[in-house]
Amino acid sequence: MTTKISFRLFVVLWNQLQKQTTPNIHIRIAKWLEKAWLKGDRYLLLMAFRSCGKSTLVGLFAAWLLYRWPDLRILVLAGDQPLAKKMVRNVKRIIEKHPLTKFLRPESADQWASDRFTVARDKELRDPSMMAKGVSTNITGSRADLILFDDVEVPNTCSSLEKRLDLRQRLVEANFVLVAGGAQIYVGTPHHYHSIYAKEARPEFEEDQPFLHDFKRLEVPILKPCGTPSWPERYSTESIEKLKRATGPNKFESQMMLRPVDIHDSRLDPHLLHFYQGELCYQESGRRPLLSLNDDRMVSASAWWDPAFGVHAQGRDRDASVFALVFSDAKGRRYLHEVRYISCHDDSSEDEASQQCRQIAMLCRQYYIPSITVEINGLGRFLPSILRRELSAIGYGCAVIEHSARMNKDMRILEAFDVVLAARLLHVHERVKKTPFLREMQEWKPAMSKGHDDGLDAVAGALMSEPVRIERKNMTASPLGWQGVDKQSHSLHTNFNPYE
Repeated sequence: MTTKISFRLFVVLWNQLQKQTTPNIHIRIAKWLEKAWLKGDRYLLLMAFRSCGKSTLVGLFAAWLLYRWPDLRILVLAGDQPLAKKMVRNVKRIIEKHPLTKFLRPESADQWASDRFTVARDKELRDPSMMAKGVSTNITGSRADLILFDDVEVPNTCSSLEKRLDLRQRLVEANFVLVAGGAQIYVGTPHHYHSIYAKEARPEFEEDQPFLHDFKRLEVPILKPCGTPSWPERYSTESIEKLKRATGPNKFESQMMLRPVDIHDSRLDPHLLHFYQGELCYQESGRRPLLSLNDDRMVSASAWWDPAFGVHAQGRDRDASVFALVFSDAKGRRYLHEVRYISCHDDSSEDEASQQCRQIAMLCRQYYIPSITVEINGLGRFLPSILRRELSAIGYGCAVIEHSARMNKDMRILEAFDVVLAARLLHVHERVKKTPFLREMQEWKPAMSKGHDDGLDAVAGALMSEPVRIERKNMTASPLGWQGVDKQSHSLHTNFNPYE
């Protein structure tokens, strides 16, 4: 057989057959894919803006790979089965029509189905040359030399926490399908802040490194870093601005600039938070205790505990038991210093209520808390007495206030957060980033029947317990009178005697 041509030339020949030109952006992607493959890179991530033609190019790449190595077995995993079949059909049509691949078509029609096909190859293998599967379907028993993950992250697979966790689990399990030395190529755009394509680790998922940390990546946003269009022949600066206005900033950032954000606007915007580091400093001056945080004196504190049971060290079975602590300074700024999701150990001989109360008592002592409010709705009614016992056991004096929630939870969260966020008064400690709290903020929507908001509810209780403070300004001069008369002092003398 004659010498095999490069992938770039393979693409150019196909486009000429389709009476199309090959834009520079496609040449760039084609060169990157071929160079990475021939170099031996087997973990690749291609991110390119919507309508860039990335799936078409990857389909051409799959056809080129079979043209070069007909014995390859390629598994296509997509967000759903129809999307995966679309990729397989595209590769089939390329093999049928490309002048260099017609020899790959098998003689037997049963090897040429819509969702799988087997090219003419030397080896007799159990798995087809290419097969389409949805990411949520069962792929146990399949084997592949290459897995193409084509748009596995779509709204249907990442719109909730459970779906995102399930997606990650299924993608991890796909490694068992891959043969030794096999390759993975991810193709897509981020659809959520907690995207599998994110460059940074997501501590909320207990990640120490990004999900695709060992993947070589190519990102092609619609705008280059210098601000010029990446595909000027199709997208002018004016058309890009029009697209941004039509889609909204979040969707444009996610789908066109490839920056992981939630494409749905959140009622509680985490970008309005100020983050800080530093710990409390307690000292006494003239027998007067002073508590400061980064040289700002704290004037009040509100601790709130929203208890729940069925929470274990391995995870959460039902609602979370959450402790929230908010400090305030004289200028009215709020400091969310701690959000603790309480966990217990199954192997402990001690009951869960005592375990939780002991942890809360230790937090009260650690943060010099003078009083704590405990929600007593439902199961929490008997906890205040246990908490008082645990506080007494460690020798720390702290008032325990019982509270029965009567306000609607959505209204309580809105009233607590709306004003402090709008005024940019809420400061949050960096440690809170490692908890589910920020994720709850991003995903929370009023009247949402499902979803986790236990951290939000506890913080809302602490915020609403804090008094409103307005910073006083020194008045250097009295304002001029606007009533139309000069300001004068008058005195009046009468003969009134109260003793007569």
